[in-house]
Amino acid sequence: MSRHTITERHMRAMLDVVDDARHADSREVPPLILLEGLGRLVPCDLAEFSELDIPTRRVLAGQAVEYGGHYPEPDDEVWYRWRHQHPHCVDVERSHGHLEVAQMSDYMGVRDFRNLALFSDYMRPFVNMLVVALPTAPGRMRKYHFSRENARPFTERDLLTMQLLRPHLIALYREAARRRHEPVRLTPRELDVLRAVANGLSTEDIAGQLVVSTSTVRKHLENTYRKLGVSSRTAALARVFPDPDLP
Repeated sequence: MSRHTITERHMRAMLDVVDDARHADSREVPPLILLEGLGRLVPCDLAEFSELDIPTRRVLAGQAVEYGGHYPEPDDEVWYRWRHQHPHCVDVERSHGHLEVAQMSDYMGVRDFRNLALFSDYMRPFVNMLVVALPTAPGRMRKYHFSRENARPFTERDLLTMQLLRPHLIALYREAARRRHEPVRLTPRELDVLRAVANGLSTEDIAGQLVVSTSTVRKHLENTYRKLGVSSRTAALARVFPDPDLP
């Protein structure tokens, strides 16, 4: 895509959206005003931000701005039943959010998409969706998505707009998250254990790496859960390492 497809006027509008979000007096993560601004930059019928914890099927954050009419609340159970049919979202999950901006029509044609249970049972009436993935911890999905009822694909300018804004969206999310959450102090050993968990090690592997017993590892994890106010490894990772770059 060429940057020449972005006019000076459109670029100013993009910067205004970022600036408004950065100065928003809101505890929402991310600020809702950001989603509203993005929906004005890229014409769509529905603009959404969602953050999911896949193992527990919890919705950690959800925002929506309707432009094409009023749409019913989605059925999360149906989404999890058919989400494997959404190739773009599968890529978002597998990459932990490290993915280029793209749209559904980059993966399959409208006719093929309409034949899927994902469309008939969940996504109807939307036949195309532009997805902007943000980096997140393993087991989570964090993304902006912009849906259209008609088959008209998003333009080169639409995709380029979101690609250029993506680093700002990541930064705005992190800034808003830092404002909302007070830091939790973990001991160096608790952080060592949690880093090992983030790298996919089992309790036995962590014990061997740190030269301690498995009961000691479990005790460190229990203390970590208590301090963080969570009950699972996935939730602890999301709380301490909201970004994929571990400290």
